[in-house]
Amino acid sequence: MSSPSKRREMDLMKLMMSDYKVEMINDGMQEFYVDFHGPSEKCKEIDKEKSQCDEFLAGPYHGGVWRIRVELPDVYPYKSPSIGFVNKIYHPNVDEMSGSVCLDVINQTWSPMFDLVNVFEVFLPQLLLYPNPSDPLNGEAAALMMRDRVAYEQRVKEYCERYAKPEDTVAAPDESSDDEELSEDESDSGDEQVVGQADL
Repeated sequence: MSSPSKRREMDLMKLMMSDYKVEMINDGMQEFYVDFHGPSEKCKEIDKEKSQCDEFLAGPYHGGVWRIRVELPDVYPYKSPSIGFVNKIYHPNVDEMSGSVCLDVINQTWSPMFDLVNVFEVFLPQLLLYPNPSDPLNGEAAALMMRDRVAYEQRVKEYCERYAKPEDTVAAPDESSDDEELSEDESDSGDEQVVGQADL
C-alpha cells in the first residue's frame, strides 16, 4: 500500500475530480473545507421482487448546502478523517454547537478501504437520510424526531432555509445575519458565536 501522504493526495484529487468544491485551510493537504449538498431523495417503497426503489421522496435536507471541515490525521487512511459541519444543521446525530458528527463509520468502524469520496457520496448522505435518534448528539432533535416526524422535518427545512443556502458556505460561521432571529424563537440564546469553531 502507498504511504499515507501519497494516499491523502490521491484521495483529495479523487474528491476534486468528483466535482466537490474543496478549499484548503493551510498549505498542507491535511485540513480543508468541502461544500456538501444535502441528498435529494430517499426511497419510499422498495419493490421486493426487483430489489429496487419504486417511489422516491425528497429528503428534508434536499436543497441545503453545508461547508464541512475535514481534518486528515497523519496516518490517514489507517485512521478516519475528522469531519464537522461549519454552518448549522438540525440533526439528531450532529452537535448543533460544534458541528461534530456521530457516525459509526467515521468514529469506530472506519477501514483504510474507504476514502473521502465514500464520506461525501455514501456516509454523509445516509446520515442525513436515515438519522439515528437513539444515539443523539442533539437531544432536542432526536426527541422531536421520535415524537413528531412532521414537525422534525419542518424544523430541518427551516434550518436549511436559514443556514444552508449556497452563500452560507462562503460566509464566516459567525457572520450569519439570521442568528439573532433564531435565538428569539428558542430558549437557547447566545449560541451563535461558537458554531463551527470546535477543534475536530
